[in-house]
Amino acid sequence: MEFKEKLLYARAKLNISQMDLASKLNVSFSTINRWESGKVSPTKKAEYAFEIFCKENGIVFDEDLKESNNG
Repeated sequence: MEFKEKLLYARAKLNISQMDLASKLNVSFSTINRWESGKVSPTKKAEYAFEIFCKENGIVFDEDLKESNNG
Protein backbone atom coordinates (compact mmCIF):
# COMPACT_ATOMS: atom_id res chain seq x y z
CA MET A 1 0.00 0.00 0.00
CA GLU A 2 1.41 3.38 -1.01
CA PHE A 3 1.72 6.19 1.51
CA LYS A 4 -1.02 8.22 -0.17
CA GLU A 5 -3.39 5.25 0.14
CA LYS A 6 -2.51 4.90 3.81
CA LEU A 7 -3.39 8.55 4.39
CA LEU A 8 -6.76 8.17 2.69
CA TYR A 9 -7.46 4.95 4.55
CA ALA A 10 -6.54 6.40 7.95
CA ARG A 11 -8.63 9.51 7.38
CA ALA A 12 -11.60 7.39 6.33
CA LYS A 13 -11.26 5.10 9.37
CA LEU A 14 -11.09 8.08 11.72
CA ASN A 15 -13.57 10.18 9.74
CA ILE A 16 -11.31 13.24 9.77
CA SER A 17 -10.52 15.89 7.19
CA GLN A 18 -7.17 16.68 5.64
CA MET A 19 -7.08 19.77 7.86
CA ASP A 20 -7.67 17.65 10.99
CA LEU A 21 -4.94 15.22 10.04
CA ALA A 22 -2.55 18.06 9.25
CA SER A 23 -3.16 19.51 12.69
CA LYS A 24 -2.57 16.16 14.39
CA LEU A 25 0.69 15.61 12.49
CA ASN A 26 1.87 19.23 12.86
CA VAL A 27 2.07 19.83 9.13
CA SER A 28 0.13 22.11 6.82
CA PHE A 29 -3.08 21.25 5.02
CA SER A 30 -1.27 21.65 1.70
CA THR A 31 1.33 19.09 2.79
CA ILE A 32 -1.37 16.48 3.48
CA ASN A 33 -3.03 17.38 0.19
CA ARG A 34 0.23 16.90 -1.74
CA TRP A 35 0.97 13.61 0.01
CA GLU A 36 -2.51 12.27 -0.76
CA SER A 37 -2.30 13.31 -4.40
CA GLY A 38 1.10 11.66 -4.70
CA LYS A 39 2.74 14.91 -5.84
CA VAL A 40 5.17 14.86 -2.92
CA SER A 41 6.52 12.06 -0.74
CA PRO A 42 6.91 12.56 2.99
CA THR A 43 10.26 12.66 4.73
CA LYS A 44 11.19 9.62 6.77
CA LYS A 45 10.52 11.66 9.92
CA ALA A 46 7.02 12.59 8.72
CA GLU A 47 6.27 9.03 7.67
CA TYR A 48 7.35 7.79 11.09
CA ALA A 49 5.15 10.39 12.81
CA PHE A 50 2.22 9.15 10.72
CA GLU A 51 2.95 5.53 11.69
CA ILE A 52 2.97 6.49 15.38
CA PHE A 53 -0.28 8.43 14.92
CA CYS A 54 -1.89 5.38 13.32
CA LYS A 55 -0.75 3.04 16.09
CA GLU A 56 -2.07 5.43 18.73
CA ASN A 57 -5.43 5.42 16.95
CA GLY A 58 -5.65 1.65 16.44
CA ILE A 59 -4.96 1.64 12.71
CA VAL A 60 -2.80 -1.29 11.65
CA PHE A 61 -2.77 -1.56 7.89
CA ASP A 62 -1.84 -5.25 7.52
CA GLU A 63 -4.51 -6.42 9.97
CA ASP A 64 -7.18 -4.01 8.72
CA LEU A 65 -6.58 -5.05 5.11
CA LYS A 66 -6.78 -8.76 5.94
CA GLU A 67 -10.12 -8.18 7.68
CA SER A 68 -11.56 -6.24 4.74
CA ASN A 69 -10.39 -8.87 2.24
CA ASN A 70 -11.86 -11.73 4.27
CA GLY A 71 -15.07 -9.97 5.16
